[in-house]
Amino acid sequence: MAGEIPRAQPPPAEPDPVRDAHPYVLLWQWRRNPLRRRTDRLRAWIALGLALFVLLAAPAAMYAVGDTVHRHYRSTAEHEARTRDQRPAVLVHDAPRHPEPGSDEARETRYPVEVRFTGPDGAVRTGTTDVEPGLPADSTVLVWVDAAGEITGPPLTADEIRSRTMGWALLAFLGVVLAGLAAHGVAGLVLHRRNLAGWDAAWADTARRWTRAP
Repeated sequence: MAGEIPRAQPPPAEPDPVRDAHPYVLLWQWRRNPLRRRTDRLRAWIALGLALFVLLAAPAAMYAVGDTVHRHYRSTAEHEARTRDQRPAVLVHDAPRHPEPGSDEARETRYPVEVRFTGPDGAVRTGTTDVEPGLPADSTVLVWVDAAGEITGPPLTADEIRSRTMGWALLAFLGVVLAGLAAHGVAGLVLHRRNLAGWDAAWADTARRWTRAP
């Protein structure tokens, strides 16, 4: 029908730098050409800015978080070393036997058993600790006890501090990288919607001239 504006057709697919991995295609948003839009240039600048941000911020965040975490766990280890000590404890009853005595699994398995020990205040206390399978009652084992007289774990070792520090530092690095990727994706989505809106407006104006009644 004359005067009716046809529906806008979707714009041609934008170049995909990952799919079209040609060096000229990878830089298409930077080259001067009549089809380049302002949003294409803006998207290129955003990508460059985010790439520089990630290259600078990710190592900085990794170092800052790693240093903070290392100092925290080192202080924790020093405090634990001052407030914890090993004490002999006696099994109150027999430890369970492993179904396969002498096996590799049996050597690695530990069972929780109630033990009796003397706390830092000299009082006799009871608690639960993990012991080897098959130990009879009245056997003596060593347990770590804190300042409150509770059975606890040993102080953090240097390897544990290093492992936890590296883990948190790596998480900080990945967090910055993922934040940069997310920001790039959001910016690309906003600019793509802006392109679609501009395409609809241009098509509506052009179609009105094409469909004008003679």
